[in-house]
Amino acid sequence: MSVDTPRRIVLLRHAKADWPQTSDHERPLAERGRTDAPVAGRRLADTGIDLDLALCSTAARTRETWKLAVQELPERPRTVYEDRLYEASLGELIALVNETPDTVNGLLLIGHNPGMHALADALAGEAEGDHLARMTRSGFPTAAFAVVTFDGSWKSVEHGVGKLVEFWAPHS
Repeated sequence: MSVDTPRRIVLLRHAKADWPQTSDHERPLAERGRTDAPVAGRRLADTGIDLDLALCSTAARTRETWKLAVQELPERPRTVYEDRLYEASLGELIALVNETPDTVNGLLLIGHNPGMHALADALAGEAEGDHLARMTRSGFPTAAFAVVTFDGSWKSVEHGVGKLVEFWAPHS
């Protein structure tokens, strides 16, 4: 696979979580989250994007979101549960993306805000249609996802390198 191959990165925020008496890392999905996660999976499947690798935060709410969403995809990508996605800063997220092997064309990150919104905003040097305005206006709600495309190696991912080609959020 050439580094000139167009690549896609999908940034999926976990679905709505509950607030039980537990640590933040162990918070499960709320009822609305358990409803929204499969809808997000179906909408992601509708995009037709082939995903080669999914990196999922180890937090309970992200793992549960992925478990429900992935059932809606035509094929399950290889999944890695990644501790570094939990509470990751923008710089940490870019560093994680830079580690992606160039054999991967479609990468999915299942994570948290403010990181997912910050990464989508930082990578999107340009946008199709009103996707950027809608993403900015909505604030990247739970179960939302953004799709950014770019050319080149994953090691070259940096601010402004991509184009926001899709933004979807439930209830909007």
